[in-house]
Amino acid sequence: MMTSARSADSGLAGPGEPDRYAYAESTGAVRATSVSAWDGGEADMARAGRRAAGNRGRGLHGQLVQQLGQMIVSGDLGADRPLVPEEIGQRFEVSRTVVRESLRVLEAKGLVSARPNVGTRVRPVSDWNLLDPDIIEWRAFGPQREDQRRELCELRWAIEPLAARLAADHGRDEIQQRLADMVEIMGHTLAQGDALTFSRADAEFHALLLQAAGNRMLEHLSGIVAAALQVSGAPAVGCERPTEASVTHHRRIADAIASGEAATAESTMRRLLAVSSEAAVPATSGAPAPTASVPATAGTASEAPATGGSSDHVVPAPREH
Repeated sequence: MMTSARSADSGLAGPGEPDRYAYAESTGAVRATSVSAWDGGEADMARAGRRAAGNRGRGLHGQLVQQLGQMIVSGDLGADRPLVPEEIGQRFEVSRTVVRESLRVLEAKGLVSARPNVGTRVRPVSDWNLLDPDIIEWRAFGPQREDQRRELCELRWAIEPLAARLAADHGRDEIQQRLADMVEIMGHTLAQGDALTFSRADAEFHALLLQAAGNRMLEHLSGIVAAALQVSGAPAVGCERPTEASVTHHRRIADAIASGEAATAESTMRRLLAVSSEAAVPATSGAPAPTASVPATAGTASEAPATGGSSDHVVPAPREH
């Protein structure tokens, strides 16, 4: 839960500032409109309650951000849906402060907006911060999981070959050693059948690659790539399972970076991503099968759940806000 030291992010009104997430003046009985305002709210709340298992050890603020965020991203709370703070507090049995803090965090992620005389409403997908690690995780385990996989694959295809080339041009011994270390871990865990540790080492490899590029904007994406590949320690949501070919390609990339062979590092990264798409991207009905020209991610512990799976899959709790 947020502390008074972070009041600027809490959503609480400061001196002379109107309360953006105001409660009704009355603190008596539940408003008669509370159920209708949530349209099927009981089912929504039941789903949120089942998902709460992923929030153990989190404060009420983190849990509410998690639950409301999942409901918005999954479509349970659609665009332009009004969110009345007092009704949220009553249904989730949390204080006004917790509701305000949570709505402020969701507003920073682009999921909701609060306006005078309009109130707090859910914003359309076009307004969401889709590079926010929490939103990446929520989409990865929700109905949009296949779109999220494809978009992450395409993003990595666009930036990682360039990052590999730049990393070879900016020799940094400490990062080169760490890249080699990650490859060794991947090889060792592949032999042991430890897919989870393999995926963690893979995520670290690709994050290091972006850091080694010598481009601060690319480096800024390293945390996003790591979150996308490794969903807070859970099986990743990328496109490839651990294989000997994956380890070999990673080793060749690390060797090319260490020897300053920029073109080799870039081309090997492209081969890695192409092989990944051929091996693991599922073809959907009416869509062409993936080819070497289709971008894909590399090195994960398991594939994402099938599109028809339950949207109640527990996702990792959000980071501290």
